[in-house]
Amino acid sequence: MEQHSPSTRAQAVALMRQGMPNRLVAARLNVPRGTVGWWRSEDRKVRGETYEQPTDCPQCTGLDFDGAAYAYLLGLYLGDGHIISKRKQHHLSVFCNATQRGLITAAEEAMRKVMPLPSVKQRYKPGCVEVKSYTKHWTCMFPQHGPGKKHERRIALEPWQQAIVDAHPWEFIRGLIHSDGCRITNWTTRIVAGERKRYEYPRYFFTNVSDDIRQLYTDTLDKLGIEWTHCTRNGNPYNISVAKKASVALLDTHVGPKH
Repeated sequence: MEQHSPSTRAQAVALMRQGMPNRLVAARLNVPRGTVGWWRSEDRKVRGETYEQPTDCPQCTGLDFDGAAYAYLLGLYLGDGHIISKRKQHHLSVFCNATQRGLITAAEEAMRKVMPLPSVKQRYKPGCVEVKSYTKHWTCMFPQHGPGKKHERRIALEPWQQAIVDAHPWEFIRGLIHSDGCRITNWTTRIVAGERKRYEYPRYFFTNVSDDIRQLYTDTLDKLGIEWTHCTRNGNPYNISVAKKASVALLDTHVGPKH
């Protein structure tokens, strides 16, 4: 292992105490970054400091963040997202269809816009892509996190979350549909001039087992003037349908099919 003079180490420590990142200290003094990191760790021990991972969590720091991106990400989280809690981190994951590259990109961009510092990665699984972000502060942004499945516990928005949804309702609806919804083409037949003809029309579905999450969806649709109906299947009222022409046109303008 290469030995460095005490003066080089002292200079490195002085620069780090001024707030210079490890990589810049290493480059300036031509010292391996790992060595600089070790010097920083030893200096903290000498001063009795406990290392805390830097964070840009809006709830902890008061920093401004992208409300529209958060409303979309909240919709994704309530649908196909979850947080895995570990001792030092909470992993926010959103599962996307592997063929829907636009959705994968949108999910990743939303995570980065809400909190730029945490790393975001894509993990490929059979038929899907898990978009994953690592920081213990995701539970600050999603206080709905808790033990068990979402539909087995109460899901309610905090006042500050509701204010964001009220300010960006279309982004919230888009996130919910992009997670647990779809746009399909239905068909039926009609008698026209004595002849039976096939008639096709677009329709949006949102399906979620949680009564609370469906309520958040329909409450927001109501505020946007979107007409919707319950669509019970096999005795389960888990589906919300939007089929009226004017309402579908609004969803097409602001949401559109997943891609």
